[in-house]
Formats: sequence, structure tokens, C-alpha cells
Amino acid sequence: MTISRRHFLGTSAGATLAALAGPALAQGRTFFGIATGGTGGTYYPLGGMLAQLISNQAQLPDTRLSATAETGNASVANAQLLGRSEIESAFIAADIVDAAYHGKNQFEGEPIENLRVIGALYPETVQLVVRADSGVETFEDLKGKSISSGSPGSGQWQLLGDLLAAHGMSREDVSEDYSSFAQSIDKIKDGNLDASLITAGLPTSSVTDLANGHDVRIVPLNGPAIEKLQESQPYYANAVVPAGSYNGIDEDVDTLAVRALWATHAEVPEDVVYAVTKALYENTETLGQVHPMGKQISLDKALESVSIPVHPGAEKFYTEQGVSQ
Repeated sequence: MTISRRHFLGTSAGATLAALAGPALAQGRTFFGIATGGTGGTYYPLGGMLAQLISNQAQLPDTRLSATAETGNASVANAQLLGRSEIESAFIAADIVDAAYHGKNQFEGEPIENLRVIGALYPETVQLVVRADSGVETFEDLKGKSISSGSPGSGQWQLLGDLLAAHGMSREDVSEDYSSFAQSIDKIKDGNLDASLITAGLPTSSVTDLANGHDVRIVPLNGPAIEKLQESQPYYANAVVPAGSYNGIDEDVDTLAVRALWATHAEVPEDVVYAVTKALYENTETLGQVHPMGKQISLDKALESVSIPVHPGAEKFYTEQGVSQ
């Protein structure tokens, strides 16, 4: 039998590993992939460390579990990968998981019904980032300006549309750019872009990079327009970018957040998902050493913002631990 192979990036170690397209035995080893995000976000470093934890800590009776992390195109693309069973797991924002499973918004009429949740991770903070000299102090100031929201159909792209509508604006009122987090930050540095809408754990490496060389502003997202948005998008909770998160941010900034989930698909074996779930929640302290957002991953919040079925392997672990929704 011919076994097709694919490459994953071991993000935290910077190594490239080969992995199978699905859990399968090869020389006594079961491979488990994790789709993360771009290098400028939070999914990337945490995914790499989680892959190492699984490889070192997760146990199966008759085979070694070998996990690898892959850079990805964030939530929407990751959900589609799982829908096609092209990878075993992925990091996806809670609102995108819900929309994908139920066939709403970007997934209208095309539900991804094989999606399952492993567990909730950490709150992702919405950051509307501009240079301090941009003239953008409120969301409404974006009218006539350029802003990056990621690729069309992405969660960021959908969020920008929702924010515009909530403020009585439309996409025609801004000049949209579809760059990644890191690419958009480079364009802001060069003066070729006014703003970038970034949803990620704090601090976000690409924003840190910008703030270390330029005066920046995080534009507040609060008030009646945001309350209107939360009525239609209840996954968005009030949040704060704390003073000191980045150079030059000397006061707390009101904004929004949505929890990141670790998702899988129904065809991944129960014993594999049980093992990786156990590895995650028994080693959260180690993840916290990689990135501050790792400190916010905890067993007591493992089922927060979960609105679709939990994978039976993860459910078995939570039952043993007395965790329920």
C-alpha cells in the first residue's frame, strides 16, 4: 500500500517533519497534525509547543503518538481542512467553529458537520492597530482609509464587515487590503497601509514588532455600536488591551475578544483524541512559558464557548475530570 505524506512545520523548534494525512500506523507510530496560523499570530508558537508536548507526553497502548504543527491560513481555512479530513486538528475561533458546523455566514448552505471540539484554549483579543500619526482615533475615522482584514471569507474579513455595519458604514467606505498579520504590519511600517484588524492572543508578535520601532495606537472598540454588534454576535465579549501590552500603550484600551478552540473531526480515533486532550490540560504550565496566552488555558474553562459536539475522546477525559458545560 502506498502511503501519501505531507510536511508540517514544528513551529517552536523550527524543524520540518513529515507526517501522514490522517492518524495511521507506520513503524509503530501514529501521526497527529495541528493546523495553526501565520507566523505573526499566537496560534503559531503555541501550536509548536503543543505538538512537542503531545509527542513527549501523550501515550497510546501499542504505538508512539507523534504530533506536528503546520502553519495555516487561520480559522476559516482550518475549518475547511478539517471538513475535508486533511488534518487531524486545528486552532479555530469559536464563532467560526459555530458558523462552520451550522452552515452560517461564510459557510452558508455548506455546513461542516464532521467538526468536533477538543477543548477551549484562550481568549483572542481584537486589536485595531494604527500608527499614532495616522489620524485614526475612533473606528469611524477609518472612513476613506486603508485597512487589512485578512483574506476574503476569513474570520477577520467577516468581523470587519460586522464592525462596519454596526457603525453605519460599508466596505465601500474603506480601502480593503487582504494581507496576513505580519504582511499588514510591514505595510503599516512603510506607510502603505493605515490600519490592520488583528484578532490574536496578547501580546501579538507582529504588533510587538511594530510598536518596538514606531509609535502605535490601539483604537478602542466600545460604545453603542459595539453593543449592537454583540447582540448579533454573542461570541464577542468585552475585553481590554492592558496598559503596557506594547510599547507606547500607556492606558487600558476597551475592545472585544473571542475564545480560540482546538477542533478536530469525527473520524479521528477516540483513543488518539483522549491522549492529546490529556496532554494539553496536564501541561498548561509549560504552554504558559511559551506565550502569555498559554497561562489562560485551563481545565475549568475547557468547554467555554463550545456550541458544537465535543469529540468522544475529549468528552471521556472531561468526564473523568468532572468537567461539564
